[in-house]
Amino acid sequence: MVKHCISLKVNGESYSVEIEANRTLLQLLREDLGLTGTKQACERGDCGLCTVLVNGVPMKSCLVLAVEADGKEITTIEGIARGEKLSRVQRAFVEHGAVQCGFCTPAFILTAEAFLRRNPNPSEEEVKEAIGGLLCRCTGYRQIIDAILDAAKRSQD
Repeated sequence: MVKHCISLKVNGESYSVEIEANRTLLQLLREDLGLTGTKQACERGDCGLCTVLVNGVPMKSCLVLAVEADGKEITTIEGIARGEKLSRVQRAFVEHGAVQCGFCTPAFILTAEAFLRRNPNPSEEEVKEAIGGLLCRCTGYRQIIDAILDAAKRSQD
C-alpha cells in the first residue's frame, strides 16, 4: 500500500510520519505515537471516547483519517496538564469524582476544555449539550456536569 508523508503537531511536538491512506488518526496516535490516553472503543463514532482536539475542535479520531490531520495541531489528554499541574478541568473532575473507571474521562476532559474556551460561563443545559455525543457507563453524568460547571467558575489556567 502507498504511504503518505504527513506532518502534524501533537501536544506541541512536531512529527513527520509515513502513513497508509486508510489509517485513522486514532490508530496513528495510539499505535504509532504511543499516546494511549485516546481510547479505542466503538470505532464507528457512536461513543465519542476517542475524542481529541484538532486545531482546538473536538473530533472523534476514529472517524478522521490520519492523512486529514496533515498540517494540523492535535491535542490529546497527554497534552492537557502542564507537567505535574493539572488543568482546571482535570482538577474539577478529580474533586467531583467524575473519573470513575476513567475510560471515558479523556474524551470528556478534552471536550470540556474546548467547550469552556468557547463558552466560559455556561448553563447546565449548555454543558449537557456540549457533552451530548459522549458516553459514560459509570457516573450517570451528574458528577461530570458538576465538574464542568465548577471548572467554569475557576480562573483560567
